[in-house]
Amino acid sequence: MTDTPDAVFAALHKAADAAHGAKLFTVTVMDRAAGLVRRGYTSHPVEYPTTATKQMGGNGSEWSDQVIGRGQPFIANTTPEFARYFADHETITAIGCASAMNIPVMQDGQVVGTVNILDKENHFTPQVAADFVALVEAHRPALLAAMANVPMGTAA
Repeated sequence: MTDTPDAVFAALHKAADAAHGAKLFTVTVMDRAAGLVRRGYTSHPVEYPTTATKQMGGNGSEWSDQVIGRGQPFIANTTPEFARYFADHETITAIGCASAMNIPVMQDGQVVGTVNILDKENHFTPQVAADFVALVEAHRPALLAAMANVPMGTAA
């Protein structure tokens, strides 16, 4: 594959934005063996830079159990629905987002990363959510290759 991870993630961001809108779009990559997670792509580099790798955390939370443990998308259509899981909810709101969707990317039965789309309140209707899941699935081979090429480094 000749595309860089950034080019692959940017193409998915463009497709998601064209499909239904994606005010804030990030891709998170996990290295389960090392226990590390890193933001591999961001539409908002000031608020959400891609520079830091951190220790995986949040095990045991409802969000973590659902998205990482069971590989199921998370949808919150209002800020109060996601605020209890996202410590950065004030930053998210300041950007103008009031709903969030986290779509796990699976490989060999395990989550290796997430595609995170945030937008206006009540953005993720059942049809919009289904369309975004289908879009991520259609891009999964390229996403997996790109995620495998995101340098993880060591935890900050």
